[in-house]
Amino acid sequence: MAASLPPSRPRIPGSGLAKGLAVTLRTMTRKTVTEQYPDVQPDLPPRTRGVIGLFEENCTVCMLCARECPDWCIYIDSHKETIPAATPGGRERSRNVLDRFAIDFSLCMYCGICIEVCPFDALFWSPEFEYAETDIRELTHERDKLREWMWTVPAPPALDPGAEEPKELATARKAAEKLAAQRQAETADTPGAAGTAEPGGAGTGGVAGTGGAAGTGGAAAAARTTAAPSTPAPGTEPHADEQARAAEGPTRPMGDSKQQTDQPKLDKQQPDQPKPGQEGRE
Repeated sequence: MAASLPPSRPRIPGSGLAKGLAVTLRTMTRKTVTEQYPDVQPDLPPRTRGVIGLFEENCTVCMLCARECPDWCIYIDSHKETIPAATPGGRERSRNVLDRFAIDFSLCMYCGICIEVCPFDALFWSPEFEYAETDIRELTHERDKLREWMWTVPAPPALDPGAEEPKELATARKAAEKLAAQRQAETADTPGAAGTAEPGGAGTGGVAGTGGAAGTGGAAAAARTTAAPSTPAPGTEPHADEQARAAEGPTRPMGDSKQQTDQPKLDKQQPDQPKPGQEGRE
């Protein structure tokens, strides 16, 4: 046998009306806060899904956003270009060039799937929401309009103190440090030009000026340079025996071998002269 239900309390006539009047009385006693829109913009959270911005430089026309869009409101057109080889004998490469990127916000349901699946961070959420139009065709934003929305994208939140530095920032910082080091090395290797001193005074770096008693660079340095004998580079000094043979032997003309210089040349017009080795046979 089923358990009997507890007896219900009898409803008092007008109890629902009394509860509604109680809510109204509580609200009437509170201070009224009115948002002065559009004179004062609302304070929206940074992750508000207002409109989508396109960072065209990061787009590789992979078509992932258009394929994953459940409303099919993303339209992309592109063409391929051939890039010549960077080195001789290299292979030519082809790349996709973006021609059109449009989003129809009259069909968009702001799910954010296109932003999540983009592998190169080309799409971003912007909290802007003031883009209502009187014509529904104006809600299809082309690539130029989507690029303008990028200026309204808020900055990403700061990283935790113990988080790693982003790879993009680390690469850019290393490149800047390398360039600065190269410039410092070039500046250090370049000798500084000597300053022109006043007449009778010393020039920059302790060198006597042009108008002074000593010339530029100093007379002592010029004397040492003139008196210094010319010494051959190490490893190029001739041996004593080679010097003696060069002094005793005759000078050979350039391009002739020793056999051609020591022996007289035979005249080609002597047919009666026997060849070497034929005298014994005769």
